[in-house]
Amino acid sequence: MSATTEARVLEWLAGRQDEMLAALEAMVNTDGGSYDKAGVDAVGGQVRAFFAAHGIPVETMPQSRFGDCLRATLDADGAEANEGNARRNIVLMGHRDTVFPKGEPERRPFRVENGIATGPGVADMKAGLVMNMFVMAAFKAVGGAPGPMVALFTGDEEIGSPEGRPVIEAEARRARVVFNSEPGRANGGVVTGRKGGVFMAVEIEGRAAHSGGNFEQGISAIGELAEKVRAIHALTDLKRGITLNVGLISGGQSVNTVAPHAQLQIDLRYVEPGDRDEIMGRIHEIVAKSFVPGTRAEMTIRGEFLPLTQTPAAARVFEMYREAASEAGLSITEDFSGGCADSGFTAAMGAPTLCAVGPVGGKAHSPEEYLEVASMVPRAQALARAILRLDRAGL
Repeated sequence: MSATTEARVLEWLAGRQDEMLAALEAMVNTDGGSYDKAGVDAVGGQVRAFFAAHGIPVETMPQSRFGDCLRATLDADGAEANEGNARRNIVLMGHRDTVFPKGEPERRPFRVENGIATGPGVADMKAGLVMNMFVMAAFKAVGGAPGPMVALFTGDEEIGSPEGRPVIEAEARRARVVFNSEPGRANGGVVTGRKGGVFMAVEIEGRAAHSGGNFEQGISAIGELAEKVRAIHALTDLKRGITLNVGLISGGQSVNTVAPHAQLQIDLRYVEPGDRDEIMGRIHEIVAKSFVPGTRAEMTIRGEFLPLTQTPAAARVFEMYREAASEAGLSITEDFSGGCADSGFTAAMGAPTLCAVGPVGGKAHSPEEYLEVASMVPRAQALARAILRLDRAGL
């Protein structure tokens, strides 16, 4: 990598803030909740149009229920210094779906005021998608990529990537390094560790009876639910980073009927990969046990993320990124997050992974979600610098 190449890539990105904002506005103002396949695919159409305009090929991998996966590619440019990495991909990753309901962009359209951009998904993670698009375009325009590059755009991360996960894992097997462009932390940091998560639903069956006329013939599914909630919450172990939260409950038929059915939904978070099976085993025991005689229950896993864990290679990626970012005037901290992301899947496949390298923002999943506009170009430049220094870092 020559100093001239780096300077040209950084210069190309330096003048692109207005174009980035225009692309971001179009994305934010397009519906894209996880279950809105048409909306997520409409955002995908914007991604494809951008790459077509820059001469970058895009492969579409159709998905049946959720947004299609898109894979933009750039061939290696110039000498391949690391023979072992010569054909392995530098992967930029992000998801197009948001958590918001249909019509949210009409209620809260994209807006910039005093250097702060707002709107549904503005930070999580449409700004990161835009950044990845422009970094790819910069290397296409200038050249100098130290290996083949891939930008992967999935469509169902917010619900655990039920269709996207196999695509992500296949990409990770071919990856030299993965940069996941989730929003940078409010303090400017990036994420080197995340909890894993399992999201479950438990259906409970009892027996209906009139609560006044023949109460004793009823078997309360809600009574069973209450006992299970207490037992599940008791599994929380904060010292180990294990939390259990029953976040949703429902059930019953009417106020004067012993409840014949009920449902609870569980969120499990953990740090160490080995803790997952232990806690899941204990949850299964609670589900199988009938605290109220005559009830029965069945559990379904609705989504799951793997933890993002640190490795020596991932530590080198962080140090290399921090050095590159410091030359863009950024002070980068190393953060751990209790939230889950697709980066856990790539790390589990052995790909050195750095998460939250996107532009800085905060308050995701809320009406107060925001993006610091001034961070867009410097974070893109930091990522480009880091890519150019992979060989120097022995990655």
